[in-house]
Amino acid sequence: MKELLEYRRKLIEQIAAAAKEFRSACEAAKDPFAPVDEGGWNAHQLASHTRDADKHVYGMRVRRTINEENPEFKNFDANEWMLAHYNSSEPLEVVLDEFTASIQDLVILLRGLPSEAWNRESRHETLGAGFTTQTWVERGLAHIEEHLASVQKITRKT
Repeated sequence: MKELLEYRRKLIEQIAAAAKEFRSACEAAKDPFAPVDEGGWNAHQLASHTRDADKHVYGMRVRRTINEENPEFKNFDANEWMLAHYNSSEPLEVVLDEFTASIQDLVILLRGLPSEAWNRESRHETLGAGFTTQTWVERGLAHIEEHLASVQKITRKT
């Protein structure tokens, strides 16, 4: 049990650190509209997507799994969402402020979570059942780290 508690403590630290690092990487991009790869998203799009995925996917799933009895989540199509909601004129600073504030709130929530709340379960409409609070936290962290690596490609090019 001690190892599991330590793992969760480190997981919380990692998500906080990854959000800060993601923000710094986005701010370091000299041209936030330069694509990562040919035909790929740019830092501004990645920041917007990462913020929205936290708000409408991972962060939301963590919160609902904690607060509801076995909620079911719809599939999230990131490309469809971006087509309908992306705003290239939204200031990058606003996007990053919203993202980091959401992660800070999540970190506060997770730090105060009783052990049994990490094991609460939820379902996904296409992936099935058995997704715990911990699973969504791990997936949220992996998502931030994935896009951090992409943004870092941009900053290495410039």
